[in-house]
Amino acid sequence: MKFGILVTEGPYQHQASDSALQFCRAALEKGHEVMRVFFYNDGVNNSTRYTTPPQDDRNIVNSWSELAEKHGIDLVVCVAAAQRRGIVDEGEAQRNGKDGNNIAEGFRISGLGQLVEAGIQCDRIVTFGD
Repeated sequence: MKFGILVTEGPYQHQASDSALQFCRAALEKGHEVMRVFFYNDGVNNSTRYTTPPQDDRNIVNSWSELAEKHGIDLVVCVAAAQRRGIVDEGEAQRNGKDGNNIAEGFRISGLGQLVEAGIQCDRIVTFGD
Protein backbone atom coordinates (compact mmCIF):
# COMPACT_ATOMS: atom_id res chain seq x y z
CA MET A 1 0.00 0.00 0.00
CA LYS A 2 1.19 3.52 -0.79
CA PHE A 3 0.68 6.11 1.96
CA GLY A 4 0.64 9.87 2.04
CA ILE A 5 0.99 11.45 5.47
CA LEU A 6 -0.33 14.83 6.62
CA VAL A 7 1.16 16.35 9.80
CA THR A 8 -0.55 19.46 11.18
CA GLU A 9 1.10 19.85 14.60
CA GLY A 10 4.59 20.89 15.66
CA PRO A 11 7.22 18.49 16.94
CA TYR A 12 7.00 19.13 20.68
CA GLN A 13 3.62 20.57 21.63
CA HIS A 14 1.53 17.62 20.46
CA GLN A 15 1.88 13.85 19.95
CA ALA A 16 1.00 14.08 16.24
CA SER A 17 4.53 14.29 14.87
CA ASP A 18 5.82 11.42 17.02
CA SER A 19 2.82 9.31 16.02
CA ALA A 20 3.29 10.10 12.32
CA LEU A 21 6.98 9.22 12.53
CA GLN A 22 6.23 5.90 14.26
CA PHE A 23 3.47 5.14 11.75
CA CYS A 24 5.88 5.72 8.86
CA ARG A 25 8.51 3.46 10.41
CA ALA A 26 5.97 0.69 11.05
CA ALA A 27 4.52 0.95 7.53
CA LEU A 28 7.97 0.78 5.97
CA GLU A 29 8.90 -2.23 8.13
CA LYS A 30 5.80 -4.02 6.82
CA GLY A 31 6.83 -3.36 3.22
CA HIS A 32 4.50 -0.46 2.48
CA GLU A 33 5.57 2.73 0.72
CA VAL A 34 5.42 6.22 2.19
CA MET A 35 5.40 8.49 -0.83
CA ARG A 36 5.21 11.87 0.87
CA VAL A 37 4.84 13.53 4.23
CA PHE A 38 3.16 16.92 3.94
CA PHE A 39 3.62 19.35 6.83
CA TYR A 40 0.84 21.91 7.18
CA ASN A 41 -0.18 24.58 9.71
CA ASP A 42 1.99 24.23 12.83
CA GLY A 43 3.32 20.98 11.38
CA VAL A 44 5.79 23.06 9.37
CA ASN A 45 7.72 23.56 12.62
CA ASN A 46 8.97 19.99 12.16
CA SER A 47 11.23 21.32 9.41
CA THR A 48 13.38 23.95 11.10
CA ARG A 49 17.04 23.05 11.36
CA TYR A 50 17.43 25.31 14.39
CA THR A 51 15.51 22.93 16.65
CA THR A 52 17.91 22.02 19.46
CA PRO A 53 16.25 19.80 22.08
CA PRO A 54 18.07 18.91 25.32
CA GLN A 55 20.50 15.97 25.09
CA ASP A 56 18.13 13.63 26.94
CA ASP A 57 15.22 14.41 24.59
CA ARG A 58 14.48 13.05 21.13
CA ASN A 59 15.28 15.20 18.10
CA ILE A 60 12.18 14.81 15.96
CA VAL A 61 13.45 17.06 13.16
CA ASN A 62 16.60 14.96 12.76
CA SER A 63 14.51 11.79 12.91
CA TRP A 64 12.39 13.01 9.98
CA SER A 65 15.52 13.92 8.02
CA GLU A 66 17.09 10.51 8.66
CA LEU A 67 13.91 8.64 7.72
CA ALA A 68 13.62 10.60 4.47
CA GLU A 69 17.24 9.96 3.54
CA LYS A 70 17.10 6.26 4.34
CA HIS A 71 13.81 5.57 2.53
CA GLY A 72 13.64 8.29 -0.12
CA ILE A 73 10.55 9.92 1.38
CA ASP A 74 9.49 13.32 0.07
CA LEU A 75 9.14 15.73 3.03
CA VAL A 76 7.11 18.71 1.82
CA VAL A 77 6.48 21.86 3.85
CA CYS A 78 3.52 24.08 2.92
CA VAL A 79 4.91 27.36 1.62
CA ALA A 80 2.17 29.62 3.03
CA ALA A 81 2.25 28.02 6.48
CA ALA A 82 6.06 28.11 6.48
CA GLN A 83 6.21 31.79 5.55
CA ARG A 84 3.79 32.65 8.35
CA ARG A 85 6.07 30.88 10.82
CA GLY A 86 9.41 32.16 9.52
CA ILE A 87 10.60 28.96 7.87
CA VAL A 88 12.38 29.51 4.56
CA ASP A 89 14.60 27.60 2.16
CA GLU A 90 17.22 29.33 0.00
CA GLY A 91 14.76 30.26 -2.73
CA GLU A 92 12.16 31.69 -0.34
CA ALA A 93 14.87 33.56 1.57
CA GLN A 94 16.07 35.25 -1.61
CA ARG A 95 12.55 36.06 -2.82
CA ASN A 96 11.65 37.61 0.52
CA GLY A 97 14.90 39.44 1.24
CA LYS A 98 15.96 37.24 4.16
CA ASP A 99 19.62 36.73 4.99
CA GLY A 100 19.54 32.95 5.35
CA ASN A 101 17.46 29.80 5.37
CA ASN A 102 16.48 27.56 8.24
CA ILE A 103 15.03 24.46 6.63
CA ALA A 104 16.38 21.10 7.78
CA GLU A 105 18.03 18.54 5.52
CA GLY A 106 15.59 16.46 3.49
CA PHE A 107 12.70 18.94 3.66
CA ARG A 108 11.52 21.11 0.79
CA ILE A 109 9.00 23.93 0.54
CA SER A 110 6.15 23.67 -1.93
CA GLY A 111 2.42 24.30 -2.24
CA LEU A 112 -0.79 22.47 -1.44
CA GLY A 113 -0.70 20.92 -4.90
CA GLN A 114 1.78 18.42 -3.46
CA LEU A 115 -0.85 17.29 -0.93
CA VAL A 116 -3.44 17.00 -3.69
CA GLU A 117 -1.01 14.97 -5.80
CA ALA A 118 -0.37 12.62 -2.88
CA GLY A 119 -4.13 12.20 -2.48
CA ILE A 120 -4.40 11.18 -6.12
CA GLN A 121 -1.36 8.89 -6.25
CA CYS A 122 -1.58 7.22 -2.83
CA ASP A 123 -3.95 4.53 -1.63
CA ARG A 124 -4.43 6.34 1.69
CA ILE A 125 -3.77 9.74 3.23
CA VAL A 126 -3.33 9.46 6.98
CA THR A 127 -3.64 12.66 9.02
CA PHE A 128 -1.86 13.34 12.31
CA GLY A 129 -3.07 16.38 14.23
CA ASP A 130 -6.36 18.21 14.40
